[in-house]
Amino acid sequence: MKAILNHLFEHKTFSREQSKEILTNIAQGKYNNSQMAAFMTAYCMRSITVDELEGFRDAMLDLCLPIHLEADDLIDLCGTGGDGKDTFNISTLASFVVAGAGYHVAKHGNYGVSSGCGSSNVMEHLGYTFTNNTDEIKRSMDRANICFLHAPLFHPAMKTVAPIRRELGVKTFFNMLGPLVNPAKPKNQLAGVYNLELARLYAYLYQKSDVKYTIVNALDGYDEVSLTGDFKTFSADGEKINNIESLGFEKLNPLDIAGGHTVADSADVFTTVLNAEGSSAQHNVVLCNAALAIRTINPDKSFSDCFYEAEESLLAKKALTSFKNLINAN
Repeated sequence: MKAILNHLFEHKTFSREQSKEILTNIAQGKYNNSQMAAFMTAYCMRSITVDELEGFRDAMLDLCLPIHLEADDLIDLCGTGGDGKDTFNISTLASFVVAGAGYHVAKHGNYGVSSGCGSSNVMEHLGYTFTNNTDEIKRSMDRANICFLHAPLFHPAMKTVAPIRRELGVKTFFNMLGPLVNPAKPKNQLAGVYNLELARLYAYLYQKSDVKYTIVNALDGYDEVSLTGDFKTFSADGEKINNIESLGFEKLNPLDIAGGHTVADSADVFTTVLNAEGSSAQHNVVLCNAALAIRTINPDKSFSDCFYEAEESLLAKKALTSFKNLINAN
């Protein structure tokens, strides 16, 4: 590790193979906590390269416990986190909306590190028991159109570094990996990222894959469609700035989509929206993200048609039914 740290201190980059080896060694516990904390801290003082991101991703997928779910429309809605915005759990709610609309969702999630309440925090608080049992996960998919994949149960590297990440309390390169390393390897991905530099790296990687993808970055720094301003998307159709007014929405105040101060508060917001009793701002931001996910699966559909599908899922309580079926299948 000393040589690796010196390499970083000299502002040098790693090859794809070197990056894969480093993360493999981290997962296998070959470094102590101080060394790993030093590596994660020093690493975040510069930008990641495509080769490094690809190498880290390769290691995570090679080491993960895979889960095989037969569904052509399988999608994950996952953000990197690390945007420092502390919104409510928008992508998790959007996942249930998409599932309620009849699509199959493999939601990859974790506890909040740089935010107060990650998807795993709220799911656990609301009664979901994490599992990596294949039969249980398939049963969830059959009953609810959705399964929840708690990252540390599938990724030994995440489990190894979890205490260090919590103590650091800031985003690390592990934030960058979340949407790229879903153990179900879905053929569709809505990935939210916290800056345009990372969005372009993601686009480069997805272009080399057979995944249908939409990468989202709000121009004011959110890792999802926030409706607090315009947002950029990257897909097979290219790079595009999306104007929220032209989509028919008014600009929101960041306070309109703020999360709770505690996990319990966040869970209250979550259940309120899921019951279709949230504010119009809360509903619209969830539905916009769900619509983008549906359009990722069905790129020939218009955004408006996809939004209507999502809206019907939420207002007709199909998303709520999907959530209840997931909890009851557990």
